[in-house]
Amino acid sequence: MSFKKNKYTVLKNAISREMADFCYAYFLNKRNVARVLFDSRYISPFTEYWGIWSDEQVPNTYSHYGDLVMETLLQKVKPVMEKHTKLKLSETYSYARIYKNGDVLARHKDRYSCEISTTLNLGGDDWPIYLDPTGKKGQAGIKVKLNPGDMLIYSGCDLEHWREEFTGKDCGQVFLHYNKAGSKMAKENALDKRPLIGLPAWFKGVKLTNPTK
Repeated sequence: MSFKKNKYTVLKNAISREMADFCYAYFLNKRNVARVLFDSRYISPFTEYWGIWSDEQVPNTYSHYGDLVMETLLQKVKPVMEKHTKLKLSETYSYARIYKNGDVLARHKDRYSCEISTTLNLGGDDWPIYLDPTGKKGQAGIKVKLNPGDMLIYSGCDLEHWREEFTGKDCGQVFLHYNKAGSKMAKENALDKRPLIGLPAWFKGVKLTNPTK
């Protein structure tokens, strides 16, 4: 399946099952610890560094922008993304969720930072994603089932994608987002305008006094 022709492709075993299992177990543990810290008021519910339950797209579901393990995946998966898209890419950000029973991901297209994206299955119960390869609004979509370690690469700004109501218990997914490298706009948007990979979203536009190379 050609990404250039279809604006999407499915890659089986993009990461090993062992790595997917590790990331899923790690993220489940982080969610559970974050819940205790929030409920015990050791950390503010308004901080994003431990993740959030206030994502408007999927309310009351644990989500995390820029988790450091997932950001490392963002870096390590980039050569795979470039090979299968035949594009030179620059990293923008990662976003991970553990979906729960009853969740729905509404039909949508993405913002510029998600120009070239992948959804990577980390583990849990099956939950297919739907994709409209025509790029037209409201068209019937194709159903894509991913096993742990598989990923769907897609043009997030061009193709509508969604998930119907989740009937399982938990499902871990990480979204890895990139821009096509080379343009002035992509350069200005590098790392979603953060000065360093792994930093929370509130660092967008911040200039570090002692930047790390």
